[in-house]
Amino acid sequence: MLVLIIDDHPLFRRALREVMESHFPSTVVREASTGEEAIRVVRTERVDLAILDISLPDSSGLTVLKRIKQLRPSLKCLMLTMHDHPQYVRLAMVHGASGYLTKGATPGELHDAIRTILSGGQVVMEPMREMLDRHSMPHDKIWPHESLSARELEVLSLFARGRTVSQVAKRLKLSSKTVSTYRTRLLDKLHLETTADLIRYALDHRLVRENQ
Repeated sequence: MLVLIIDDHPLFRRALREVMESHFPSTVVREASTGEEAIRVVRTERVDLAILDISLPDSSGLTVLKRIKQLRPSLKCLMLTMHDHPQYVRLAMVHGASGYLTKGATPGELHDAIRTILSGGQVVMEPMREMLDRHSMPHDKIWPHESLSARELEVLSLFARGRTVSQVAKRLKLSSKTVSTYRTRLLDKLHLETTADLIRYALDHRLVRENQ
């Protein structure tokens, strides 16, 4: 089995590699620290399982997930991230993830999740599964941010970390005009007026953490 670990923290990749090699002795592990690197590996190698974070240096893991599933639809993908907001979980599953765990999961939980995913099942940790139940509520009771796309959520999270329009544009390889359009769209969808409002909204709804 060929496993691709996509995470920008070397120590975490090393720890995850050790867990994989311990629980799945025949596993061959590849590593990628950026979205672009991950996409190159998926293009050139027959990866069986991708384990990826949402926060990557060059793009959102949700965007990477969507692209690698387009390249290889049969690829099994497990999100392993610190983000536990149901919007991230929902978008991950929409874009083809087979599972979603937080980095607080134990090695045993990770092992069981991978077994389930490889056998064709889906895995979402119980607390997040309960939070996802609110998506069955009437539309007028759903938070405005729950209608955001993966790209809109990515732009919002960068603004919430204090990035300027030009910095967001450089990070996402977009024009400043395009980022400004996203900003306007976010303000409209979230019924806000300023970038400061976007930052506060993202923090209040735990779409990004204050220490990130």
